[in-house]
Amino acid sequence: MDASSLYEIPLTLIDGTETTFGAYRGKTVLVVNTASKCGFTPQYAGLEALYKKYATDGLVILGMPSNQFMGQEPGTETDIAEFCEMNYGVSFPMTEKIDVRGKDQHPLFAELTKFKTSILPGLVKWNFEKFLVTPAGEIVDRFASNVEPEAPAIVAAIEKVIADEKAA
Repeated sequence: MDASSLYEIPLTLIDGTETTFGAYRGKTVLVVNTASKCGFTPQYAGLEALYKKYATDGLVILGMPSNQFMGQEPGTETDIAEFCEMNYGVSFPMTEKIDVRGKDQHPLFAELTKFKTSILPGLVKWNFEKFLVTPAGEIVDRFASNVEPEAPAIVAAIEKVIADEKAA
């Protein structure tokens, strides 16, 4: 899929607003499948810190809640939004609950999981996997659930994309 098609993928934000991934064209995007009752849930704090640190450089964190792994995102969109704001001060965009795998897999995850990496090929394995997309819509990196948002590997990858964009 080329970037223009990636940008046509529909998204429904957590407040019900209909949009497309194209709303983030020209931005560096870290897409994360999230869950409120997971051992990795505290990563919301690190994701918010990344968002605040790099938002002025064009970084967007896109949280996409999923209830596919041991029912760890059981609430409604309102429950999820309130939990994230109250417990972690989340201000980055989030979508409605989606499936990251299976017959109802969200089209964005269908594309993200095509990205070939020796460490994490194929289907999403758990909550809080992270995919890095350049401002041109190229999927350039994928990080496992246990890689903290502020880990050197993620920060370096984000900073490289931002630097490459500024140099272009």
